[in-house]
Amino acid sequence: MSKSLANNATATTARQWQILSQLDRKRWLGTTHIKEQLDLMGFDISLRTIQRDLNALATRFPIEKNNTNPQGWRWREDAPMQSLPHMNLSQAVAFSMMRHNLTQLLPPAILDELIPWFDLANRQLKESKVANTWLDRVRILSANQPLIPPSVNPIAKDAVYDALFQNKKLIACYKARGREEAQKYTLNPLAIVQRGVVIYLIASRTDRASDDVRQFALHRFESAEVSASDAQTPKDFNLDNYINTGAMGFNYPLFQKLMPDSEKNNHEPPKQQVQLLFHPLSGASLLESPLSTDQQSWEDDEGLHITATVNMTSQLVWWLRGFGKGLRKIEPEILSIAVFETQTPNQQTPNQQPPNNPPPKQ
Repeated sequence: MSKSLANNATATTARQWQILSQLDRKRWLGTTHIKEQLDLMGFDISLRTIQRDLNALATRFPIEKNNTNPQGWRWREDAPMQSLPHMNLSQAVAFSMMRHNLTQLLPPAILDELIPWFDLANRQLKESKVANTWLDRVRILSANQPLIPPSVNPIAKDAVYDALFQNKKLIACYKARGREEAQKYTLNPLAIVQRGVVIYLIASRTDRASDDVRQFALHRFESAEVSASDAQTPKDFNLDNYINTGAMGFNYPLFQKLMPDSEKNNHEPPKQQVQLLFHPLSGASLLESPLSTDQQSWEDDEGLHITATVNMTSQLVWWLRGFGKGLRKIEPEILSIAVFETQTPNQQTPNQQPPNNPPPKQ
């Protein structure tokens, strides 16, 4: 083959690959649009050549055309995902782990786009015993008691995710815990947070102050639809800051006594320095994974002492109860009362030994 013919063949291959790359799986694209994109890439080519290329490609690739004028082209819906460069095994493993661990947090619009890539990753992994073995050897476990996720209305869930993705208000019927009937709200979606097996929409209600940010469990939405109106985001709202305040830990009513009257309507839990006395084995995990950046620890004849500044929440109470008799003493007194469920704090004596069962693994 002459050098000129070889160059022509290479140019044709590059052009036809770019044509295939332009096609969508659902949306019809006209040849004029494809030509405009190729022009931007530096291809000097006629509309007729593009039409000939598409007809030739249709004999080898799962693409289809419609009968409109001008004509539109797209990938067939059942077409397997094509990828150049080819998806390697590392990428296939990453997509597979994403499919198993992140799909609950992706909006439908993005998830639909990723499904062909998940399928491509699955095909790649079937061809590799090494990569498949890796997936069999990796698991993500919760530190808490495993629970079955609550049932979520799929139509309502899609609407919630779409509203957040498009920054639109959400019109919803929501049944709060303890309520006999659902109530209708118009919400400004701000974020999605998964806590354990429960997914929460972080949002503000339009009938309340814009900075009155609340959590709405997805499984309690009876219905939801996306509004045409744009959502309003509080000026200073930042999801990481919101989480760091301990707002997702849920307030413990008793701890409201720790707050000044001016802050009692604030939905953020109070922060407090706590002092904990553990049997050394029970509290050892906190030497590796501290409670806070200002944590201090020391050991003496009484046991292992831990001090740290933490958010005073229900989550903290439940977590401390998990240590059982391995947790000997707690300060402040109000936290001790909550954990030991007694009006007389720190009922256990410092010399009391923990039970024979091993300490909780954190």
